[in-house]
Amino acid sequence: MNASLPSLSSPWRLSVAPMLDWTDSPCRVFHRLLTRQARLYTEMVTTGALLHGDVPRHLDYDAVEHPVALQLGGSEPADLAACARLAEKWGYDEVNLNCGCPSERVQKGAFGACLMAEPKLVADGVKAMRDVVGIPVTVKHRIGIDREESYDFVRDFVGTIAEAGCEVFIVHARNAWLQGLSPKENREIPPLRYELVHQLKREFPQLTIVLNGGVKSDEEIERQLQHVDGVMVGRQAYHEPWQMAGWDQRFFGQAGPAESREQVEAAWVEWLDHRSQATRRHWPQAMRHALGLWNGEAGARRWRQIWSDHKMKALPAREVAALADAARRGIAADAAEHQSSNRHPQPA
Repeated sequence: MNASLPSLSSPWRLSVAPMLDWTDSPCRVFHRLLTRQARLYTEMVTTGALLHGDVPRHLDYDAVEHPVALQLGGSEPADLAACARLAEKWGYDEVNLNCGCPSERVQKGAFGACLMAEPKLVADGVKAMRDVVGIPVTVKHRIGIDREESYDFVRDFVGTIAEAGCEVFIVHARNAWLQGLSPKENREIPPLRYELVHQLKREFPQLTIVLNGGVKSDEEIERQLQHVDGVMVGRQAYHEPWQMAGWDQRFFGQAGPAESREQVEAAWVEWLDHRSQATRRHWPQAMRHALGLWNGEAGARRWRQIWSDHKMKALPAREVAALADAARRGIAADAAEHQSSNRHPQPA
């Protein structure tokens, strides 16, 4: 293992990616029932939304979410600095600048992945933020844009931003094609080139380099940690949340909060009911983040169906949980009995 890699306590050793429309505050609260150590990120929030919109709606969060980072979308240094101040004021642990999103909407706002073509502007934004806050200012970016596939492009981008004082780079190991691909296709069609991210770490050993893109299994995470300082996992963590239950022990050497799926579900349902009573917000919008909890277990499909049934939305979460668990347990018991009878066939 590279001797320069950080200790188990590195803040960026393992994290869950910012995902638009997914990693809202309820999602992050749910993830905290599974891992205390992994770093969590907000959805991208534009500088315009913060400077001209409802700040509490965008920045409010539950204290249990720490460590939590605010991801910003923007390009004007003064606007970024003002929003970084807000992030620090609201208690976020990090401000992350999005230089990787390829969507047309983001491009029209002149930020996201298209900023990789303007490293000096990014450097100015990073410096403006660092000048006004004490929390880390980090950058999330791609390895290239469009058909620009040379290592020199991403090396020079990182080098320029590092000169402005940025010390942490989260690198999605794919190019962003700004024309002709949807955001979903941009996560799948441009090839993954992990070797370029590894090369960045070799060339900039003093920087924290975090790899993002396509990593799914814990074994893959371990392999990547031989080459970089951290790994950021996205949709895999969202769709297969129980995987996170083993992360604290495996990657940080500390006991995690999740004792069983049943315990996690019970704590989550309690939080949903408390939230509904305190804020009058119904539970279905938040519950969608937990629908993968029982994936791979007998009865999981029926459990999801009950939680997703629109006829259940008027009931308290605890009542829906009782119905869903009864159905899941019944199917699981039938499956166990079937397996047992197959192992011990009855005599003719």
